[in-house]
Amino acid sequence: MTDTQPSTPSLPDGSGTPWPPVAVPGQPSGAAAPSAEEDRDDAASSTPLPEGAQVLDDLRTQIKRYVAMPSEEAVTAVALWIAATHLQRAWQHAPRLAIVAPEKRCGKSRLLDVVTETVHNRLITVNATAAAIFRSIDGDDPPTLLVDEADAMFSTTKAAEKNEEVRGLINAGHQRGRPTLRVSGPEHQVQEFPTFAMAALAGIGDLPDTIMDRAVVIRMRRRAVGEKVASFRTGRDTPALNAIRDRLHAWLQPLYAQAMEMEPPMPVEDRAADTWEPLVIIADLAGGDWPVLARAACRAMTDYEAGQDEEGGLRTRLLVGIRRAFATVDDPAVLSTKFLLEALNADKEAPWAEYGANGLTPRGLQLLLKPYGISSANRRFPDGTQAKGFARNQFLDTWARYCPEPKPSAEPAQSADEPQSGAAA
Repeated sequence: MTDTQPSTPSLPDGSGTPWPPVAVPGQPSGAAAPSAEEDRDDAASSTPLPEGAQVLDDLRTQIKRYVAMPSEEAVTAVALWIAATHLQRAWQHAPRLAIVAPEKRCGKSRLLDVVTETVHNRLITVNATAAAIFRSIDGDDPPTLLVDEADAMFSTTKAAEKNEEVRGLINAGHQRGRPTLRVSGPEHQVQEFPTFAMAALAGIGDLPDTIMDRAVVIRMRRRAVGEKVASFRTGRDTPALNAIRDRLHAWLQPLYAQAMEMEPPMPVEDRAADTWEPLVIIADLAGGDWPVLARAACRAMTDYEAGQDEEGGLRTRLLVGIRRAFATVDDPAVLSTKFLLEALNADKEAPWAEYGANGLTPRGLQLLLKPYGISSANRRFPDGTQAKGFARNQFLDTWARYCPEPKPSAEPAQSADEPQSGAAA
């Protein structure tokens, strides 16, 4: 309770004599009292943050205390993802959190420790069968699935084949209403098991593409010399994290109906929008700086992952390479298969060398382009020769859909070592 200010007696009617200025503590007695506008500014600056913004700020602080995060956007994304687990029942899509690192000792397991102690209804495992996982998922109040050492499940072809059912379960659980069916009981009745649940997976190297495409991706890195973090001790440090978990739950549970109805403007589209929408809704519910921070993180991190896909996605990289081959000779109407292969195999950083002693072959090219409905045919070239080749207009729709032209930049698009040979064989 604050003390009331002493009231100023009113002046007699018609009196032109002003009362002396009210003394302000800490100022000379002759100093003028603060103006009404200054009072309003002071009140605004002292207005406490909404509970949502405050608890997210506290969560951000705890994450940065124990983990050297790769960027501020990554901190924002993790804090919002954790908060979103407390309203899983409101979401149409359950975003995955992929915590990946190029090698060990990059902080991925420590980040998973913080996530574990702050999410809703955690279900943590290192190695579990698909049956064990989906039998642990409650459709009314799904747990938050946490998987450490996820690379052990998918890093080799043999391991990936063994865990294909787990991968399918993780993918299906991204969207509500995708149950798995099993025959169970003595009467062999078909039973539905829900799969919808938010999931965080930590591992070395990228996870399968289908999981990464449904995930908020946090790319961890090893701490630099000057980066310091606090040590984490379970007995000592989890109570503070659990207190934040409880505050998140208390703040968000009454907002379930409101969250269900929200359709926030998103800076991205399609699956990226599905994945990030719960995080953006949490930010909009929190207020403060969080709506701006959430959308900035969404844009920056999805743009980065799109660039990773262009560099790493095999078929996408092939399409980009073919577009570059056409561009090197001023985008002719047709190019021979021979020229395309020479141009693609000339890229020493491309994966085509793995296709054989001489790189990508005509047959390999046909197989990679087959899913897009693109194939070679006999073509006539301006010099009158005929050879197997491709027409540029065969690729226009596919380029637009899978690898749109990057925004123009000041840097020249063509490098000096790109092939410059003639278009025809």
